[in-house]
Amino acid sequence: MTSLGFRTDLALLTASGSVVEDRGTHLVVRSPDNPSYFWGNFLLLARPPFPGGEREVVGAFHTEFPLADHVSLGIDTADLSDEATAAFEDAGLTVDVATVLTASSLQAPREVEAEVRPISGDEEWEARARLSQQLYPQTSEESFMTFARQKNAQERRLVDAGRGRRFGAFVDGQLVSTAGIFVTEDGVARFQSVETHTEHRRKGLASAVVHGAGQHALDQLGVRTLVIVADADGDAIGIYRRLGFADVERQLMLEKRTGEWAEMDGA
Repeated sequence: MTSLGFRTDLALLTASGSVVEDRGTHLVVRSPDNPSYFWGNFLLLARPPFPGGEREVVGAFHTEFPLADHVSLGIDTADLSDEATAAFEDAGLTVDVATVLTASSLQAPREVEAEVRPISGDEEWEARARLSQQLYPQTSEESFMTFARQKNAQERRLVDAGRGRRFGAFVDGQLVSTAGIFVTEDGVARFQSVETHTEHRRKGLASAVVHGAGQHALDQLGVRTLVIVADADGDAIGIYRRLGFADVERQLMLEKRTGEWAEMDGA
């Protein structure tokens, strides 16, 4: 696997209970405990399909995940031809090319009016799920909280295994921003789900939790390389670059979402 983004994705998924099956031309990634986790249930192709094979790939996803109301495909290459992009879009998928960034040290962020520390205990993990839920109001509370609590369970298995922590920024005792960091292989750690409450953005809190989590990995977990992934045209990538992260590759992901999940990014 050439993609650092997907390699670190799979390392954390398998460490937290997901299953990877090798089909030769592609991998099938399953998270049986969390079937609505789009990037826990996907196909990872070694290379783009031959021209005209895009709908066949979508059909292969439905064969592997007959009950899924989404399609998620990764391709272990940074480039997709214009023709292939158009063909996947004609098949109903959105093509997303994210940016993978790395750092071996971090610049200190500005001071924030918040307590930044690892989250712990059932109440704080539930607060993390609630924070995620308020960011996606178009989904039903029941559906999203089921998904979010299962994501919490996966991360807590990583915490229990000593692979890392999820840091939070607390304002007046309320969790308003979080970032997770977990070791994927010797000397490498990957960030997970950086989220900030909509009413507490542009206050430096995301920088603070990313810095706190990353410094913990560098100082306490023997990590030499920090890995984070961001939308190429989103606000977050600027935050990461100011902390000292540098672009190293692109990560190619294609997906189709339906119903209440259709407008949800990053699940």
